[in-house]
Amino acid sequence: MGNALVGQSGGPTSVINASLQGIIRSAKAGDAIETLYGMKFGINGFMAGNLVNLSAQSDSIVDGLSGTPSSALGSSRYKLKDEDLPKIRDVLEKNDIRFIFLIGGNDTMDTVHRVEAYCRNHGYNLNGIGIPKTVDNDLYGTDHTPGYPSAARYNALSVQQSGRLARDMQKVDSFVIYQTIGREAGWLAAATALARKQDGDPPHLIYCPERPFHKVEFLEDAKASIAELGYVSVVVSEGIKYPDGTPVSASEKQDKFGNVEFGAMGGSSAGLNIHRILADATGLRGEFQITESLPMCAIDRAEPSDIERAAGCGAEAVRLASSGDSGYMVTITRDGSGRFGYGKAPLSDVAVRAREMPPEMINERGNDVTGAFMKYARPLISPLPDYVSLENIR
Repeated sequence: MGNALVGQSGGPTSVINASLQGIIRSAKAGDAIETLYGMKFGINGFMAGNLVNLSAQSDSIVDGLSGTPSSALGSSRYKLKDEDLPKIRDVLEKNDIRFIFLIGGNDTMDTVHRVEAYCRNHGYNLNGIGIPKTVDNDLYGTDHTPGYPSAARYNALSVQQSGRLARDMQKVDSFVIYQTIGREAGWLAAATALARKQDGDPPHLIYCPERPFHKVEFLEDAKASIAELGYVSVVVSEGIKYPDGTPVSASEKQDKFGNVEFGAMGGSSAGLNIHRILADATGLRGEFQITESLPMCAIDRAEPSDIERAAGCGAEAVRLASSGDSGYMVTITRDGSGRFGYGKAPLSDVAVRAREMPPEMINERGNDVTGAFMKYARPLISPLPDYVSLENIR
């Protein structure tokens, strides 16, 4: 028995508030948690005593969370220091907090793991559970992360629609470059393959960070598509690298966790540099499209099943902590018949590790996905729209 604390960290997803909703509802319905507090703006907000009473929220607000974008509690990317841990323990004890739930990605799992372990080793009884969240889909131990299906649908729809634009504008712009999020893993770039309905549909080339980017081969493949179709649609992950390990983005800036910063923070981007490479080699005009954080907060494109499983992860976290489990992250499982469920993975196995796409999901040339990826991804998003094309009746 005691109070509980929940926080959201890192970038949001379209369904991160559904996980918060699941925690609030389960905490109210159970007997173990007396009052549920929310940390405003992450763990550093908590250390400053910035808490909100989630148990006192009205039913209408709680019900509306699953349809609300961004992070309702506010977020941060604070790098936890060893000297922070005694202060965190003191604030936990002062507020009689016996359960802590953090919703986030790799670095967040490291935070809850360190806090839970420190308290356990220093005589304070605290049950800590992590709830997975990331559009990158790069957390170990789970079939997929809440937020990935919705972001996958966002990118697939965007490429499907921008591909139609590129096809019809090929006499003006002969290529289009679309950049997705993905520092170390290409799950989101790969998901754009779901946009294809028939042979020749965009995207024609997909490049993921798991394979080195070969400039000569890229130009060969892009020119071949332009010669055959009149245009080429190219998708790149922001983190793709040349064979020597140099980022195609040319970015050297790092965040507080030692991760390379891409986009505006890095001063360049993979998508823009690929655009320059193709334009310089062909003399052709082309478009570039970089959505950056938009797929992380597009509630209008959220997958209903993604919302449901995100809320389920929150509820499962409360169930685990209330039954005495600690030091785990909730996982999503998939059985042989394709049914999804919930499990748990030790935080020590999850923290600060990135799950890349398996080699069998990327083709040998490194410019597309394979049937293995399509089999994995198709059940995660609902069918995309069917568009018509005019018949060539003269």
